[in-house]
Amino acid sequence: MTTKTLVLGILEKNPGAYVSGEYIASELSVSRTAVWKAIRTLQSEGYNITAVSNKGYLLENSDVLSAEGIRSRLLPKYADTVVIVKTSTESTNIDAKVLAAAGAKHGTVILAEEQTAGRGRYGKSFYSPKGTGIYLSIIARLGISFSDAVMITTAAGVAVCRSIESVSDLDPKIKWVNDIFLNGKKICGIGTEAVSNIESGMLESVIVGVGVNFKTSEFPEDLKDIAGPLFPKDFPLTRNAFAAVLINHLLDMFAALPEKSFIGEYRERSLILGKEIMFLEKNVWHSAKAVDIDDKGGLVVEADGKIRTLTSGEVSVRI
Repeated sequence: MTTKTLVLGILEKNPGAYVSGEYIASELSVSRTAVWKAIRTLQSEGYNITAVSNKGYLLENSDVLSAEGIRSRLLPKYADTVVIVKTSTESTNIDAKVLAAAGAKHGTVILAEEQTAGRGRYGKSFYSPKGTGIYLSIIARLGISFSDAVMITTAAGVAVCRSIESVSDLDPKIKWVNDIFLNGKKICGIGTEAVSNIESGMLESVIVGVGVNFKTSEFPEDLKDIAGPLFPKDFPLTRNAFAAVLINHLLDMFAALPEKSFIGEYRERSLILGKEIMFLEKNVWHSAKAVDIDDKGGLVVEADGKIRTLTSGEVSVRI
């Protein structure tokens, strides 16, 4: 790791406290000048670091994403998770696919301050402005069949809800299959992309992309009535802290995938069960009633007097 990253790591581990340049230099076996240069670089990247003579350096409430700031908050069992943070990228899912093809291990996470071409399901754009959201993709190597792929999105939805509830008293709901809603507004979207082995019928890897409107309060005209922020700007939680909570829950859910213990919880959190809905199939909208979520995460509906299960597609419901 670079000196800059190591210096940031020390400051992150001492929130609200001054850390002397001498101490940092000693810990890292570098010169005081090297520490000073690292601090200047961090400040230029947006970190709010105060320098006071005879006291040292103080990392104030800064909401700049950093790999060290996230990794230091992961559960001990996930301490060796590879975390990569980019200032800007076209799409974290594209980056993750490249890493997966190169052999990146299970649980590798890539995040970005902004996405210039973020995408949701079916290629739809995902608004990803700089500095206010959490845009991450995680590589999952789970050894499951292609037919079970929808379960990964289902599990990720539960993980997002658990993450939100663990840091607040909010009550998020899931709109099948991949949207998280709060107070009638979409605050998170989940997109999964699978790489399968045709001969075995198994998934070599799955890229799970999660986009959270963490404190995003301004949206384009076409999204103002649809999307909203998860938290207000003054909510006392940084993106690094929430990203770590989210990664912990995602990895926990991946480990629990074989037991399917989260399906019941997904049903309880559903925004659409028991409601009249519209679903899109072969570019045609159909009316139906959402009846249940099956054990593989499929949506069971009643349409034209018949019961059937949807494993993919777009659903609309009046909220």
